[in-house]
Amino acid sequence: MPNMNNQRVNIPDLKSELIFKTSRSSGPGGQNVNKVNTRVELRFNISESKLLNKEQKHILLVKLKSKISQDGFLIVVSQKERSQILNKEEATKKLYSILSKALTPVKKRKPTRPTKVSVEKRIQTKKQQGEKKTRRGKIDF
Repeated sequence: MPNMNNQRVNIPDLKSELIFKTSRSSGPGGQNVNKVNTRVELRFNISESKLLNKEQKHILLVKLKSKISQDGFLIVVSQKERSQILNKEEATKKLYSILSKALTPVKKRKPTRPTKVSVEKRIQTKKQQGEKKTRRGKIDF
């Protein structure tokens, strides 16, 4: 399920490297919550991945440092849906979204100068504010 929205980010199909773990959900479902393991925890080890190249691994390990557990796994949890299958799909979508955001190169900002009109407008509003404050002073008779 590679990212289709952004063509610049090339994420391979990682399904073979994903580890799913299920448990009881605290979400909606009534009595179903007490019987069925619908909560899905997706675990992905970035550094052990054979499908990602070294550069991608490095970027992910740096940018997602706060989301990676001590044992090196990126953990994504989904318990939104009542069905385990739908939660697996949701967790997988979340993972690809996180990876594509992290791997998208940050666009460098081009420094620009303010236009003459905007500079004049700013100075004009500052003068108006200053006049307003001077009018608040004491009145001499």
